[in-house]
Amino acid sequence: MDIEYRYTQDFEQNQLHDLFLSVQWSSGQYPDKLQIAMKNSDCVISAWHGDMLVGLINALSDGVMTAYFHYLLVHPEYQAKGVGKQLASLALGKYNDYARKVLIAYDKEVGFYQGLGFEIGTGKTPMFVTFLTT
Repeated sequence: MDIEYRYTQDFEQNQLHDLFLSVQWSSGQYPDKLQIAMKNSDCVISAWHGDMLVGLINALSDGVMTAYFHYLLVHPEYQAKGVGKQLASLALGKYNDYARKVLIAYDKEVGFYQGLGFEIGTGKTPMFVTFLTT
């Protein structure tokens, strides 16, 4: 399978809508906001199979110390094929010299992220104010 990885922040709303809803993330219901969020991210790396957006990771950053990976998602038909691992590897490489790389993982994905070198924060609790359900 030929997957092309691109550094771009420009997406059509329908591409984001389809990808986010494919993994049942409620943020997919707001493709207009997602489009702006991608443009406002420090970095977005996307995975493409032909013209189809099949995955992406984005980072928010202070530019020197901390990078926060907010989204990492892969279309279900492309999961367990190395796409997510490659997206994460590219993003971690970009922020290699940063002191802190942070993300919040769903419980079922913790093992995946641990395999990439992330650790569970002892004595830390993620906290939210949100209207999204996933």
